[in-house]
Amino acid sequence: MKKKSTSNFSQFSKKKSNAAIKEQFKQEKRKYKKEREEYFEKKKAETRAPRPDAGNKKEVPVAHTRPETPDNMPLNKFIAHCGVCSRRDAAEMIKSGKVKVNNILVTEPGHKVTDKDEVRVNGKKVFRAKNLVYILLNKPKDYITTTADPQNRKTVIDLIIKATPERIYPVGRLDRNTSGVLLFTNDGELAQKLTHPSNEVKKIYAVTLNKPLEKKDFDKILNGVSLEDGPASVDVLAYADITDKTQLGVEIHSGRNRIVRRIFEHLGYDVKNLDRVMFAGLTKKNVERGKWRFLSEKEVRDLKYFGKGNR
Repeated sequence: MKKKSTSNFSQFSKKKSNAAIKEQFKQEKRKYKKEREEYFEKKKAETRAPRPDAGNKKEVPVAHTRPETPDNMPLNKFIAHCGVCSRRDAAEMIKSGKVKVNNILVTEPGHKVTDKDEVRVNGKKVFRAKNLVYILLNKPKDYITTTADPQNRKTVIDLIIKATPERIYPVGRLDRNTSGVLLFTNDGELAQKLTHPSNEVKKIYAVTLNKPLEKKDFDKILNGVSLEDGPASVDVLAYADITDKTQLGVEIHSGRNRIVRRIFEHLGYDVKNLDRVMFAGLTKKNVERGKWRFLSEKEVRDLKYFGKGNR
């Protein structure tokens, strides 16, 4: 007797269409989202609810956020403008309870403050900078590093005169025939910090000599030479091009007048070209000769909080 045949695939359900699969996925996603929202709402309610032992602890006053107005700014932004840290780091400091406004603890980074509020970070009062300007100039040759010249020669101020209505000054000096990075600001405290010898602010120069630097003179410079105003040494000395020993790179932290030129002249070399390529971590990258740019907030913070010998 012939057996009745059965399909080997009768146990499997009919394959779903793509549309049905997508719809099922959407429903599961909505369900998961709803469950997640309910979970976090529950957690928030538990956090707001008073704990049994709450009455045993001293209550710390917490400031309430005021409505935003044109004169207000978020607390984390205010702290960043004070030069303490970045906005993101300021937000973390606020959330961790390290900031008080008018002697009241604030834990909300978006809390609005004005210059009339007293803001303290880790107990220290901070102030927002007002109309402080920071400009980097790629100085060309034949300009005097001064704000005015009685002989009516070209000054570096002529190059940045239209940059700002604020009265700004060069930080340190570059002599008339030296080009490169020159910083301008009206921030007296920062200018003092960058020019004080104890802070050992790093400067890097590209040097072109009238003749190749001999090995014996190379070693003398590294070991230090005696000038009329005392011994002078460099931190780093290197040939920029091993095939052309008239091209050198010099790293130095001394702020003495014309120190790089005088070191080479002391050994019988003429400096044909001297270009400062870095000052306190700032470079002239993407700034054409004779042009200028404003510093970024990060660059200003780095300048204000640099460590000894790091810039």
